[in-house]
Amino acid sequence: MDEVAKIVNDIKAQNIKPIYFLMGEEPYYIDRLSDYIEQNVLSEEEKGFNQTVLYGRDVSMEDIVSSAKRYPMMAERQVIIIKEAQDLTKSIDKLESYAENPMPSTVLVFCYKYKTLDKRKKVTKQLEKNGLVYESKKLYENQVGEWIKRVLQGKGYAIEPKASAMLVEFLGTDLSKINNELEKLQIILPKGSSISAKHIEENIGFSKDYNVFELRKAIGERDELKAYKIIQYFADNPKDNPMVLTTGQVFSFFSNLLLYHGLKDKNPKNVAAVLKVNPFFIKDYDVALRNYPMKKVSGIVGNLRQIDVKSKGVGANALPVSDLLKEMLIGIFK
Repeated sequence: MDEVAKIVNDIKAQNIKPIYFLMGEEPYYIDRLSDYIEQNVLSEEEKGFNQTVLYGRDVSMEDIVSSAKRYPMMAERQVIIIKEAQDLTKSIDKLESYAENPMPSTVLVFCYKYKTLDKRKKVTKQLEKNGLVYESKKLYENQVGEWIKRVLQGKGYAIEPKASAMLVEFLGTDLSKINNELEKLQIILPKGSSISAKHIEENIGFSKDYNVFELRKAIGERDELKAYKIIQYFADNPKDNPMVLTTGQVFSFFSNLLLYHGLKDKNPKNVAAVLKVNPFFIKDYDVALRNYPMKKVSGIVGNLRQIDVKSKGVGANALPVSDLLKEMLIGIFK
């Protein structure tokens, strides 16, 4: 995030590179940076003749280089943005000669998503020397909550820990999806608001009481009544609560609990880092640690593997979801 801010500030200060090679597993910042360049490097009057957006699947590297070598029309610069540039992977080495001597009046932007260049290659070294190479790395689950907090702070909002945890629980680490939902909430809520679990439930559609997050918490606390109520809700609403997601999340919880049992350093920061979970969840693991001895956890993990196999139709004679969920809880609580 700090690196992105620096790139943006450099552009604002007119310290503009002739090539921006934006790559990596996390597309969110690649899109943000390319959008910023598209919107801000040229004036509206200059864009008509001097700004071009191309797609990797539709052009060759020769076409791109040829366009990049053109002079701008009645402007200091031209901007060429190559979206979905990962489709040009096989011909990326053909960029090498241009990267050695790029046109100073061209701003050439590559959006190379879900992949990275080999840093040992000459083309990569030339891009780093004469342009800018930015790698957008995927965040771990335990880092996304802090990211959400920082993004909202920058826009004048706050968020409660449970609301943040719910977003990560249901949307994973996909920053674009999370940001889309946050933007919806920002339209509805006045600046200065603190986003709560209730806001998430009412406006995004995730139940604050009947979700995998609450199921894991109930299981950890050995609150059987609450756990059975939640799985009944899941069975009644299978489209919104896929069996494979439920078993996967519960399996992940107990796998992490097994790992937690084996940790010598049980400092919350270390636990969050090792388990790669949001620090907000650590107190749930602390409770479960007391309720489930290591030997018991090992047995539960084995049982959950069997439930997962059955949920995929192997050796289960098409058991109803409700029966499989009950069998899962019986194996945990017995």
